[in-house]
Amino acid sequence: MERDKIFLDMSQINSCTAVFGVIPAGTTIYSMPANAKDEYRKFADDYDIHFIFDDDIVNVDFYAVPQVDIVAIDSQGGYMGTVGATTDIESDAPICYLDKNRKVFLIADSLKEFIESGKNWRNNLLPYDKIELFASKEEANKKYDFYDIDSLDI
Repeated sequence: MERDKIFLDMSQINSCTAVFGVIPAGTTIYSMPANAKDEYRKFADDYDIHFIFDDDIVNVDFYAVPQVDIVAIDSQGGYMGTVGATTDIESDAPICYLDKNRKVFLIADSLKEFIESGKNWRNNLLPYDKIELFASKEEANKKYDFYDIDSLDI
């Protein structure tokens, strides 16, 4: 039985079309093993991209819709994260930057592109209006309905 998928029974839908979308929401943290720090030190030292490691998890004070998977921070209080997906170097999910004032920018069209841009990442920032930030899930719930994955019994 496939337990990592949700199947919608469309046989009882009476309209001629039915469109459903599943949008992951929330702010998650993508951390790497602490023993990988040396491999990524250059990004911190040269580009002000401080990847997150298991021994130094950051706390975030916002709830994102769609999901933002935080992968790094900078020295100015900003966050870098994957939009709408879990961080994966092979993914084509966009990478965003949230500054300390919680303004949202697009950095790159993928993690691979972001890493390749290195020192020029700040020059690539474009305003990005596809993410809403809320103070909490409760605040976001005033606008959107959420289904907790645990309550779906999958």
